[in-house]
Amino acid sequence: MVYSVDIYDKKWKVVSTIDLNGDVFADENINEWLIHEYVLLQSSNARNNIACTKWRGEIAWSGRKIFKQKGTGNARAWDRNSPVRKGWWVVFWPRWERNFEKAMNKKARRLALMGIITLKAKEKSILWLKDFDLSKPKTKDLLDVVKNIWIDGKKTLFVLGSKNENIEKSLRNIVNVKYITIGYLNPLDIMSAKKVVFFETALNAINSK
Repeated sequence: MVYSVDIYDKKWKVVSTIDLNGDVFADENINEWLIHEYVLLQSSNARNNIACTKWRGEIAWSGRKIFKQKGTGNARAWDRNSPVRKGWWVVFWPRWERNFEKAMNKKARRLALMGIITLKAKEKSILWLKDFDLSKPKTKDLLDVVKNIWIDGKKTLFVLGSKNENIEKSLRNIVNVKYITIGYLNPLDIMSAKKVVFFETALNAINSK
């Protein structure tokens, strides 16, 4: 199935129509297991492993036996450094050396990303916006665009074809709006957004792959 989309200007008027690349935007690219693995990879690789408990060699202890071996009626006890006692070292401890990083080959990542975008397209959650520029950063201009395309208040992701300082500075002050360039397109940002707005150059970059 070939998807066709309208490209709008910032006043939400249709300026052109484009057929999407069937090799990129195809139902066959939707692999839920692969998408799940890619999301898991991104969240795992972003994880900051700060959990770290002390082990036996990292605490000071006397080594003195707590009480005599026999005659007390208690179970035989080790010294005060015993891991069963509160405040001392942990037997199966979390350590900062643990590596949570995952790997996925480039072809699988690309297929998963295209599947996510196709899902968004099927849900009509992707919008295409004609490229425009601003003479200077002005939040009001971009806020008007957000209101014109009926995404005001919704969590929205803007995908730029390249870095644009004026647009980026204008978008950063709008609530529930995030922007990235096409090179940083990732599954978590796409899936967490209610609407994904592609600028025309960003759309062309994907459509030509």
